[in-house]
Amino acid sequence: MDQKLYVSAPPHIRSDTDAKFLMRQVIIALLAPTVAGVIFFGGRALLILVISVLSSIFWQRLMIYIKKEKRPLDGSEVVTGLLIGLNLSPLVPWWIPVVGTFIAIVLAKELFGGLGFNIFNPALIARAFLLASWPMEMTTWAAPFTGVTQATPLALLKLQHVSTPYISLFLGNRGGCIGETSVLALLIGAAYLFYKGVIDWRTPIPYILTVGVLSLIFGQDPLFHMMSGGLVLGAFFMATDYTTTPVTKSGRIIFGIGCGVITILIRLFGGYPEGVSYSILFMNAMTPLIDRWTIPKPFGYRVERRRV
Repeated sequence: MDQKLYVSAPPHIRSDTDAKFLMRQVIIALLAPTVAGVIFFGGRALLILVISVLSSIFWQRLMIYIKKEKRPLDGSEVVTGLLIGLNLSPLVPWWIPVVGTFIAIVLAKELFGGLGFNIFNPALIARAFLLASWPMEMTTWAAPFTGVTQATPLALLKLQHVSTPYISLFLGNRGGCIGETSVLALLIGAAYLFYKGVIDWRTPIPYILTVGVLSLIFGQDPLFHMMSGGLVLGAFFMATDYTTTPVTKSGRIIFGIGCGVITILIRLFGGYPEGVSYSILFMNAMTPLIDRWTIPKPFGYRVERRRV
């Protein structure tokens, strides 16, 4: 029997794991903090999340139409919309997630070439833009179940030197963004991603441990800092983004440690009580350099010395 040989460009080892599969797993994992956020903050949180996801899909479809591309939605727009919604206060005006998803989809992703070409995490770029543009709306928080305004645990510690009980931090009975309050719900989602092999430990675990160790060195409560703010949400769901983080195993560890260092420095010495978003964005910018440092040399590679 004659055999036909096909010559093609690498990679030659292929997998059924594609962008749609990965995004579907992340969406499933985000259901736990999404449900927890709706339980704690009620219908207002659900409205913000729905607007965020729908507007994200709208901007994605609009960009596909403008660019005259024939590609289906891959689910990344739903993940981006969910992450933006989970990073917002339930008290923000309805147009905040619309503007945020525009920044994320149009400016931070599609203008760079689409999924896989963006330099920074789109959801975090959107959050940083919204926080700089509308700081009052973005930092007005609600207490769970009551809707009464309440400061976040990090703000209470920084401004009033008041510590929040561990149980409230773990379960989510505290002020904050819709999706960051319940550490338990976030860990359930993270466990699912580990089970499915979507993420590994090399970025989130060094990230969280670095925050804990440095807070202890600076005389702070490590458990409080590890469970406060958006650390768990950022470590497992945004610092593990394939596109904007290093590709090597050692590079991902360096990335996580760098995020932890910047986070604790901002929290303890900066004017802003939280530092997760800015730490990940800063390390996103460092990713090409980290990859260059940590990618192993090909077998037999040597540097030729120049003759003087």
